[in-house]
Amino acid sequence: MSMYFGGAFDVIIVGAGHAGVEAALACARLKKKTLLLTISMDSIALMACNPAIGGTAKGHIVREIDALGGQMAFAADATYLQSKMLNTKKGPAVHSLRAQADKKKYQAYMKNVLENTENLVLAQDEVSEITTSDSRVTGVTTVMGVTYSASTVILCTGVYLKGKIIIGDYEKESGPSGLFPATELSKSLMSLGYELRRFKTGTPARVDARSIDFSKTEPQFGDEKITPFSFMTEDVEVRRHPCYLTYTCEKTHEVIRENLHRSPLYSGKIEGIGPRYCPSIEDKVVKFPDKERHQMFLEPEGADTNEIYVQGMSSSLPLEVQIALYRTVAGMENVHFVRPAYAIEYDCIDPTRIFPSLQAKDVPGLFMAGQINGTSGYEEAAAQGLIAGVNACRLIDGESPIVLGRDQAYAGVLIDDLVTKGTNEPYRMMTSRAEYRLLLRQDNADARLTQIGRDIGLVNDARYSHFMRKMEMIQSQTEYLQTTSLQADAVDVLYQTHDRKPPHKGMRLAELLKREFYYDDLKEVDKNLKALPDDVRAQIETNIKYAGYIKKQQAQVDVAASLEKKKIPKEINYAHISGLRLEARAKLTEIRPENVGQASRISGVSPADISVLLVHLASVQPNVSRET
Repeated sequence: MSMYFGGAFDVIIVGAGHAGVEAALACARLKKKTLLLTISMDSIALMACNPAIGGTAKGHIVREIDALGGQMAFAADATYLQSKMLNTKKGPAVHSLRAQADKKKYQAYMKNVLENTENLVLAQDEVSEITTSDSRVTGVTTVMGVTYSASTVILCTGVYLKGKIIIGDYEKESGPSGLFPATELSKSLMSLGYELRRFKTGTPARVDARSIDFSKTEPQFGDEKITPFSFMTEDVEVRRHPCYLTYTCEKTHEVIRENLHRSPLYSGKIEGIGPRYCPSIEDKVVKFPDKERHQMFLEPEGADTNEIYVQGMSSSLPLEVQIALYRTVAGMENVHFVRPAYAIEYDCIDPTRIFPSLQAKDVPGLFMAGQINGTSGYEEAAAQGLIAGVNACRLIDGESPIVLGRDQAYAGVLIDDLVTKGTNEPYRMMTSRAEYRLLLRQDNADARLTQIGRDIGLVNDARYSHFMRKMEMIQSQTEYLQTTSLQADAVDVLYQTHDRKPPHKGMRLAELLKREFYYDDLKEVDKNLKALPDDVRAQIETNIKYAGYIKKQQAQVDVAASLEKKKIPKEINYAHISGLRLEARAKLTEIRPENVGQASRISGVSPADISVLLVHLASVQPNVSRET
């Protein structure tokens, strides 16, 4: 095949899903000549599974992407159908925003942003090879015989790498939603020394809204007062398109049990490892035999379509079995399938083969982001894409990479888990994975990360000015609350107004705020308190009410930080460290942690091994303390 030179770029991004979009925008905004290659222009920012952004822990990630200067939050705010703050009956650490999105409008929004971003070129083609010289990236080659040169390449391949759709006995090489798979790139990765693994995910059927009897379901509306994803969104239109709740029943489970032998999941036809936290309906019935029913949410895919996404009914059973079991559900007795449910298998790598910067350990200039690293979820992919894009640019500029700590961001927890612990199944972010989750609240993502985004170069003047004004309001009002006291009679009035026993003593406003009062309550007795924007008021209340817990968690961070600061030399030979167990030697050699803190989180490395490592480092680096 004759070759055509398509041009020279600073960065090439392979794949235009949620990771690829954020990577491309970050690179272009950092003034790098950027090429975004996609297997189909119609797959840009595709929501191949559920039409939603955010959710538990995922909502935190979206706000972190926004604070760093990414795009996902803006797109969600512009195209949502309904929005809801989850877990509001629990503490603020787990409050998470979720928005039902208009699938096509979200794609159109992102495509428009990409097409109108300076320094960014889009092209439709399938990449077949990562080209290298002396093990360093030099560019890519496509199946159509086009070569592009670049010193950095970011792979954001999603579920397309040797993608295979499975529905009962039917299987076909395919990407999601009938799009083409990427069939050639896996061979190139293997030639670079990567041992590829097969993961799988699944998606439920899309059904025709006209065939559903919604009177038999429970309408689920979003919040009346909308909290936007982006810290920059001030005026957002209230939209409350309903979703609907219904349930499986014993008849549903009976249909599944009678046809389990036809399930590719149980017959061995599916080889890939599926997500633990998003099981198929077959899995649910088998693993929870005593559960009488399972929830199903009927979610619109858009305002201008009749397609309904049936959340909770992912399946790879044969089509006729899928239809039979769906029709046992209240409201869906006569349901018509527009698109069947399916499982999809795809290739991915072992993420312990990449650095925390998301650069490949063995191929300088090659970065990985999204499902190729073993994750699931749009939000997890987008966060990785942004970080990979930033670090590709910093590599070009000869700057050290940005690595977010576990105490700085959920994105930091995500990446550290991947590169340090690896994953044997599709990884999904949850609040329980973050040990410092009270510090990593969704409401304070801007306070945690906007300055970092500014230092990187992604936070523009408008966002930074907005952020600084907000921080000034929080600081000034917090100081006022902490230093201003009310006389005993004013305190008694406040208590009596709220039907509580008055304490008959003066108190500081901050102390009253801790005692189950709220900022607006205090305005009743102190007219000097300013009216504040909701997000400012909420952050002040949380910081004061949870000050003791926040202080304890910060102390834990400070202790852990001492280990993170103890760097491990790149040339260290673990085999020569006397006292390390064999398993620890093998794991440390394989993962090659950058610091002692990371080493301590590797599965198979014990506290005793860390003590031995610290003693060794102290002997070769006198400034390294032996204390753990």
